[in-house]
Amino acid sequence: MKLILFLLACGLLVISCKEKAASDSASIFEALTVDSLMLQNDSIVELQGLTEEDIPEDELFDDFIYNFSTDKALQRKRVRFPLEVKNNADVDSLSLKNWKHDWLFYQDNFYTLIFDKEEDMELIGDLAIDTAGIEWINIIDRQIKRYSFKRENGTWFLESIVERPIESADNEGFFSFFHRFVTDSAYQAKMVRRPLKFVTIDPDDDFSVLETTLDINQWFAFRPELPVGTMTNIDYGQRNKTGSATKIVAMKGVDNGFSNMFYFRRKSGDDWELYKFEDISM
Repeated sequence: MKLILFLLACGLLVISCKEKAASDSASIFEALTVDSLMLQNDSIVELQGLTEEDIPEDELFDDFIYNFSTDKALQRKRVRFPLEVKNNADVDSLSLKNWKHDWLFYQDNFYTLIFDKEEDMELIGDLAIDTAGIEWINIIDRQIKRYSFKRENGTWFLESIVERPIESADNEGFFSFFHRFVTDSAYQAKMVRRPLKFVTIDPDDDFSVLETTLDINQWFAFRPELPVGTMTNIDYGQRNKTGSATKIVAMKGVDNGFSNMFYFRRKSGDDWELYKFEDISM
């Protein structure tokens, strides 16, 4: 009889512990911040009654912009409505009711980043920046569309969307060169240094890189599909001067480990030479 009572007591204790664990798990889940809510099976967690005081602080802009793009509920909370939208000469004010979810570039396979120098890439991890922008450069139509973000009290918000013509100060010459470079293989062949510096992951050691060179035929064999017509850029505050002697175009994959970088230097006028190519995809 004592054994039966003892087993019964143990059973009740286990049930009690499970209920407490479930309760604790629920409490932990309820305490999760908005930024940690991710899309699962294309479902959206709708957030009701969230105020700005409840919105958590952000750190890296890259982390914020991923959540902003993929979480519909969060995106609506991080847009300053009514949102100023400029399309060349037209100015409009967009309300929350008329807002449609914007995936930015997160439904594409990759996006591009543009830098003048390697050291400017350190801005990607700079926690001190409080303004940033997502830009679409439409080379064919010669238009730039910019989403401007600002961080206030540790929290990022979309402040405005502006579309306008590309100007000479926007590196128009380099974009025109790049478009010709990716669409004209004969011109491309002339603008690739021979031999071309090549950096890639060591196939025998994932933690090491190999530095070698490619001839022109190897370049055409190893090069990835390059963006045609439209490029993107994340503006962290890096220099992108029209008169710069060097440009770096980085192609980054969206959740696929792809990473290529192309190093150009000015030859003369608007002609540039590709002198280094990195493929450090994982």
